[in-house]
Amino acid sequence: MSEVTTAKKKRVELLFAAFLLLVGIIVFVDASQLQVTYSQSDVIGPKTVPFVVGGILVVSAIALIITVLRGNLAEGEEGEDVDLNQPTDWKVILPLLGIFAVTILIINWAGWVISGTLLFFGTAVCLGSRRWVLTFLIALVVSLGSFYGFYVGLGIKLPAGILSGVL
Repeated sequence: MSEVTTAKKKRVELLFAAFLLLVGIIVFVDASQLQVTYSQSDVIGPKTVPFVVGGILVVSAIALIITVLRGNLAEGEEGEDVDLNQPTDWKVILPLLGIFAVTILIINWAGWVISGTLLFFGTAVCLGSRRWVLTFLIALVVSLGSFYGFYVGLGIKLPAGILSGVL
């Protein structure tokens, strides 16, 4: 590998490490500004997870910086089953982006079950599923399951939208 290529790889990896460090710092700052209204007897509060995630990001960034500065660079992807010479398949990517955008736009109005079903079904169809009825049923089950999993299991209320009287 030439020195120019090595210098570019080192710069890119250091840029990624700087990005990780910045995200970790942002998570720390954001977590420190959380207003918590819970009992003081609780050992672990809602600030714990963001601080742990921020810590992992900062430590990972520092470890990556040290590794890169020591000269250990990541190996390039050889693409096991991916032909890197093929162009991007925009016929798949653009509909996927459209489905994500529609989901973001309708989630509060339609609710998670409807928008999630659309998201899961649309993604599967864009990626090649042709058994539409089965795909729709699986998307509906996954969406309903995740809705109740969050609500019952975690106590997190996802938007019910137009189904608020039914769910």
